[in-house]
Amino acid sequence: MEAVLFASSRPLRMAEIEAATQLTPDAIRRALGKLKKEYDERASSIEVVKIGIRHAMQLRKEYTPYGLPFAEKELPREVLKTAAYIAYNQPLRQSDLAKSLGGEVYEHVRALREAGLVSAHRQGQTFLLTTSKRFAEYFGIASSRKEDIKRWMESQLADRPAGG
Repeated sequence: MEAVLFASSRPLRMAEIEAATQLTPDAIRRALGKLKKEYDERASSIEVVKIGIRHAMQLRKEYTPYGLPFAEKELPREVLKTAAYIAYNQPLRQSDLAKSLGGEVYEHVRALREAGLVSAHRQGQTFLLTTSKRFAEYFGIASSRKEDIKRWMESQLADRPAGG
């Protein structure tokens, strides 16, 4: 089970872990608890977490500055900035996004939609943009509710060092 969590690029549902390991749900829950305890007891930089109904291995928050330079970037920084703007201001009309950040956001929104991080619903001549459940999973946010995402984003800013 540890190998499955480690190798996955995203949090996994119990059914996915069950299919990959052939373990029963009870055995998986016990193994998750044991694994979490082992990583916690040795103060590892890795932690086993539950994100909503999914489970994952990730770097502990205090170690992310050390790991980030080596992590493969799936989306360019500018696209992630657009995602953050959408997440904080959702629901947001794409036309208003373009007025605020410039015309390049149309390409950013396309990339975010392809990655499954943003949903777009037609509203007249434009689209109404919101984050998806995948957005919350991708960033390790426990809830996909827009209020919880906004609160999480504010907490991330509060935890950053000055000038960081």
